[in-house]
Amino acid sequence: MRGILAEGGRLPTIITEWFAARGWAPRQHQLDVLRSYEAGANQLLIAPTGAGKTLAGFLPTLSDLVDGKFEGLHTLYISPLKALAVDVQRNLSAPIAEMRLPIRVEARTGDTSAAKRARQRTRPPQVLLTTPEQLALLISHPKAELMFGALQRVVLDELHALVTSKRGELLSLGLARLAALSPRLQITALSATVARPDLLRDWIAQPLPDRETELLHMKGGAPPELAILETEERLPWAGHSAAYARAELYDIIKRHKTTLLFVNTRSQAEMLFQGLWDMNDDMLPIALHHGSLSVEQRRKVEAAMADGRLKAVVCTSTLDLGIDWGDVDLVVQVGAPKGSSRMLQRIGRANHRLDEPSRALLVPSNRFEVLECEAAVEAVSEGHQDSENPHVGGYDVLAQHILGMACAEPFLADDLFAEISHAWPYRDLPRPQFDRILDFVATGGYALRAYERYARLRQTDDGRWRIANPQVAQQYRLNIGTIIEEPMLRVRLVRSRSEKKGRTTGPIGAGGRVLGEMEESFFGTLTLGDTFIFGGEVVAFEGIKDNEAFVSRAYAKDPKIPSYMGGKFPLSTYLAERVRRIMDSPGEWNKMPDQVSDWLRLQQQVSVVPRRDSLLVETFPRGTQHFMVCYPFEGRLAHQTLGMLLTRRLERMRARPLGFVASEYSLGIWGLGDLSALIRTGRLSLDELFAEDMLGDDLEDWLDESALMKRTFRNCAIIAGLIERRHPGKEKTGRQITMSSDIIYDVLYQHEPDHILIQATRHDAARGLLDIERLGQMLARIRSHIVHRPLTQISPLAVPVMLDIGREPIFGEGRESAMADAADELIREAMAGR
Repeated sequence: MRGILAEGGRLPTIITEWFAARGWAPRQHQLDVLRSYEAGANQLLIAPTGAGKTLAGFLPTLSDLVDGKFEGLHTLYISPLKALAVDVQRNLSAPIAEMRLPIRVEARTGDTSAAKRARQRTRPPQVLLTTPEQLALLISHPKAELMFGALQRVVLDELHALVTSKRGELLSLGLARLAALSPRLQITALSATVARPDLLRDWIAQPLPDRETELLHMKGGAPPELAILETEERLPWAGHSAAYARAELYDIIKRHKTTLLFVNTRSQAEMLFQGLWDMNDDMLPIALHHGSLSVEQRRKVEAAMADGRLKAVVCTSTLDLGIDWGDVDLVVQVGAPKGSSRMLQRIGRANHRLDEPSRALLVPSNRFEVLECEAAVEAVSEGHQDSENPHVGGYDVLAQHILGMACAEPFLADDLFAEISHAWPYRDLPRPQFDRILDFVATGGYALRAYERYARLRQTDDGRWRIANPQVAQQYRLNIGTIIEEPMLRVRLVRSRSEKKGRTTGPIGAGGRVLGEMEESFFGTLTLGDTFIFGGEVVAFEGIKDNEAFVSRAYAKDPKIPSYMGGKFPLSTYLAERVRRIMDSPGEWNKMPDQVSDWLRLQQQVSVVPRRDSLLVETFPRGTQHFMVCYPFEGRLAHQTLGMLLTRRLERMRARPLGFVASEYSLGIWGLGDLSALIRTGRLSLDELFAEDMLGDDLEDWLDESALMKRTFRNCAIIAGLIERRHPGKEKTGRQITMSSDIIYDVLYQHEPDHILIQATRHDAARGLLDIERLGQMLARIRSHIVHRPLTQISPLAVPVMLDIGREPIFGEGRESAMADAADELIREAMAGR
């Protein structure tokens, strides 16, 4: 029996009574999803974190399954995180049990047992919660239609976090296959922070072109409360540790019930956690959460948070998404947020109650970050989103999918191409390019077809493509996925092995506890006995064997801090433009701390403050060298690429550059040539130096010579299945993979430079690693708007980037004081004669 609800869909009486018994009622946006589903449409629901999006996504499922008559898989829920799938299973199972509904809900992740995964393919639950990678595995099995043929719904959670990555490209191809397997399929997508909802709606509509896709917005809700930390401490000129604020942060933690402290990198998380723990005289329960810690350690922290046993958690983007902890009453962003959408997402982790405001505090790490934090506060107050748009599909991801479809069953190229065109990232893929990718999957391409190991597909007499042998399917399933991280080593805790005459050369002890994983490259910087912080503990390096690094507990005062590759976010274009606008508006400077406004006024006296629509270039001598500092405010990736290209041009102009340093906000180049004199005499034209044509031949030449292409090719080759990370019973080391990929790259570059994977590599380098599009937009913006200031000494704005030039690494507490001393010296120079 159904209960009729006004202005929404119909809910069974048992569900409406369950709401009423708790004093609740479904919200309008939740009923709108049900109404739209019952009308036969797809839905994209845009609602802030804490608005009950997940319940909205599952109401149609509960309504359909209340009578217990449906057999097979009804709803497939896909999230970007395993932890989110497990959390949703727990949150969904409770009301199902309370209403005594005959619905089985199961999760399927990499942690699910092999026996359970096998059973799920033949006897699936009505609701299965999983990830894009698991979907790719499921559709690669023969007779996948037996599992998905009756599928009614797909619920895509946190879709904005998927569509801008290769995981999203893989998911889009999986949805296109599901649409072919299940003609009754409807899609419900849930998202919180979206700049272009129309593009996201098109993304989910593409697999089902004959079905209407409705865009639903949640209305109402309390706006978030966001503030910047007001401190009496000295704001650093550079650096990202925010050590100056640790005492204030500790006091904030004490005053709140539960605090989430977000940082942007794993190394910052380790430093902040260690700093807070050192001053934790009150023995507050403070935990650490980031992606390199072991799964067991992360789950332990998540369980403690859910139970309300923690006072604070220092975390990275691993806690950006989805998990509902209602007791979090404050979010702290340590360091600039880099994007307003990311900040809104993180604010939403506090106070999962729609009618009460979420509260957040921004803690800038340096003076430039104060400007960025101010820009973020303005953007959040206006509700502005700056999330990325969905990407065009990569050839390496498509190659992986084609192989997976051959593992499922032999296919005709025409049929598969038609199906792939129903995936949004590949909707405009030309047929000749598809045929080239298919040929690569089958043979390795022209340069590799002579090698039997690359022959993975065979064509049958009726024109169908099938796998060459069963081992191809086995290898495919072992290596599926698009997440390619820096080669990692397991970090295992063992007892120290010191001897009277010094340390021995190999690790001793075995079977110790695994603390987590860390980038292999980090251990290349260590010698035996070196100490560093991992998982909030100080440990000593004891050695490496196979894929494991052995460490022991240590008690050093100044441990090294691990420099993790993951977790570094680029400054969004939107926030960068707002920072330029703030700097170009002296009337707004008084809103900022006196230390920052005085800094900008001093810059006005010594040089000029960068204008919103132009590029400031300063040149000055220091010691025996000459410096050029410019202020594009386009993010570190774009600035690094700009520095590489400018130094090549300066070499040709005989300016004798020696090097460059890029920050999020500025770029510094130094050399032996007198740059001020070269510009003054016309031998160096800034308009020519910053001309847009540097993105032509200069870029091509640099890419051909750089190690970047080989590193990017390695990732594309792994995703495309040309290089396998895992074999049955063993796993390649990072060094083995790199050697294999370097050899193949050299062969392809010499004999087939337009190979599909070389094309994919160039696309990835331009899109993600170099930020070529953004750099091109910047060069177009500043054309004929370059302001040159020849100076006799360093300017105040140049101090932060100058602190990075030639700096020796300093670890521990000495780093902050050393940087402060260096800043004092540079500022004295900047103020000389004032």
